[in-house]
Amino acid sequence: MPSTANYVHGYQPSVLRSHTWRSAANSAAYLLPYITPAMNILDVGCGPGTITMDLANLVPEGSAIGLECESAQEVIQQAASVAQEKSIRNVEFTTGDAHKLPFEDNTFDITHAHQVLQHVKNPVLVLREMARVTKPNGYVAVRSTDFRGFAWWPETEGMDAWRELYLKVMRKNDGIPDSGRRLHLWAREAGLPRGDRMRKSVGTWCFATEEEVAWWSSLWAERLLESRFRESALKDGLVTETELQAASRAWKEWGASEDAWFLAWHGELVCHV
Repeated sequence: MPSTANYVHGYQPSVLRSHTWRSAANSAAYLLPYITPAMNILDVGCGPGTITMDLANLVPEGSAIGLECESAQEVIQQAASVAQEKSIRNVEFTTGDAHKLPFEDNTFDITHAHQVLQHVKNPVLVLREMARVTKPNGYVAVRSTDFRGFAWWPETEGMDAWRELYLKVMRKNDGIPDSGRRLHLWAREAGLPRGDRMRKSVGTWCFATEEEVAWWSSLWAERLLESRFRESALKDGLVTETELQAASRAWKEWGASEDAWFLAWHGELVCHV
């Protein structure tokens, strides 16, 4: 994904805090009913590999491969080290371009991507590539969030301003921040099966307890100032340092409310190819 994707957040610790929290249970539950023990799975855009390793554990007679962009070499190496520490022998990690997957046709039983299509320049081509490397009668599975659909309480002008800032930066960097509602359209354009061979669903992350709210708010407050997002936001005069600081404060203030509640929803799609 080097020249054809632009991951606006980067891979700094403020970003990986949320990525390493992700698991098959909280981020790929929609896919789990389709998995059987002998499957071979490709996880496109695997990040630190927590979901990939969970998938590998679900296919003890098969294998899982996590793929990331060339710029994420350090993250991939860390994922491989964690897998070795956990004695997960049927997983490996590699790099490559999601628009031109480095695998032969009909290689995998499941090809999966979590929160990837919102960051690539051509999501339809990525879906075609995922279908190409998937075996006949296998599954292409994607999940992608929708920032325009996020909801929270209390509603504040500061949080509204954060969302507008985020949407602006994402779009300037060729991202698609409302990708969750578009998955089925992209799948149709990619030529994937429709009707009863295409299952559409919605998954959620809800942050409601005091601990969850504190984690989620501090994560975003930090990410705005201490990740690649800051650099992306400031280049070309998209936003000012003052606006970034204000958005970070808005997250902290939201998280300090005893009534704080946050809903992030994700479009989910499983195509039986």
